[in-house]
Amino acid sequence: MAPTHSAPHLTHLAAPEGVAPGTGYTHVVMGTGRLVAVSGQIALDADGRVVGEGDPAAQALQVFENLRRCLAAAGTGFESVVKFTFYVTDVAHLPAVREARDRYIDVERPPASTAVQVAALFRPELLLEVEALALLPEPRV
Repeated sequence: MAPTHSAPHLTHLAAPEGVAPGTGYTHVVMGTGRLVAVSGQIALDADGRVVGEGDPAAQALQVFENLRRCLAAAGTGFESVVKFTFYVTDVAHLPAVREARDRYIDVERPPASTAVQVAALFRPELLLEVEALALLPEPRV
């Protein structure tokens, strides 16, 4: 019989003592289990074509769909994500990234996150890249 996974048990500390609450993210997310690291995803479709050239909202949706597929391949979903790192070529793209993210996550218990503006990504038509860390619960046998 193949092992099954229970839902991850994550604890969210939105505002640790002495730290101002974040907007749309949790300062600390804790849990136990197996670490899943998802490499930075960009707005490429399954055939390697850029989706949404010049359009941060379209690129963000493709990125989160790619993240969904990667998490599914690991046997989990966004409920297991403990941290996102957003790399954007312009911080003005962050509202589009957050809007796409909010279609996939529980906005009442958001993951921890970091946002960084970068000078460029590896292809000039790409506007953002997002990586994720997730925790899978230990398998039950």
